[in-house]
Amino acid sequence: MSTLGIIDYGAGNLASVCNSFRALGVEGRLIRTPEDATGITHLVLPGVGAFGDCAKALQHRGLADFIRTWIAAGKPFLGICIGYQILFESSDETPDARGLGIFSGHVRRFNDSGQKIPHMGWNAVQPVDAAHPLWADMGPEPYFYYVHSYYPQPTDQGLIAATTTYADTFAAAIIRGNVVATQFHPEKSQQQGLRLLRNFLTLGTKLS
Repeated sequence: MSTLGIIDYGAGNLASVCNSFRALGVEGRLIRTPEDATGITHLVLPGVGAFGDCAKALQHRGLADFIRTWIAAGKPFLGICIGYQILFESSDETPDARGLGIFSGHVRRFNDSGQKIPHMGWNAVQPVDAAHPLWADMGPEPYFYYVHSYYPQPTDQGLIAATTTYADTFAAAIIRGNVVATQFHPEKSQQQGLRLLRNFLTLGTKLS
């Protein structure tokens, strides 16, 4: 049985994330301090807003080191949008801010290619390995909902679990062990999003 924790650092799309897991029959516990996470098996870091604000809030609440320790221990983790970007070292959005640095790489802004920025709406996701359990029951090219102007560029290309093309072709999702992070919003992506959240809850049993 999964026991879900959803990090609340003072911003983020908490209501939609909680409601999506609730639709799967899972009640998430809000995590505002490391002490709140006792007994948690799966951890979610949702995010909206700015990279620098997220980094500052996580540090202030003692959650930055907690997340690093959680991931280092191999426990199931899902980062969404800013919760994905903050796993990397730095961002064009807030050049003087430092991310969690769990993965090497930089968060860059879309090129000015004539496409409307932010990238907002539904777009196709191309899994690198469509047979991976994270993509179970989704088909070869699922659609998910995006709202963003920035995206990570991992140094290690082996991290990339899926790509999407909009102005650039970018890393739509990463997987490393029990860590999953997505630039798209599964909590806003209807049935495909619910499938991904359900598959996340299998982390630690099906995935390695």
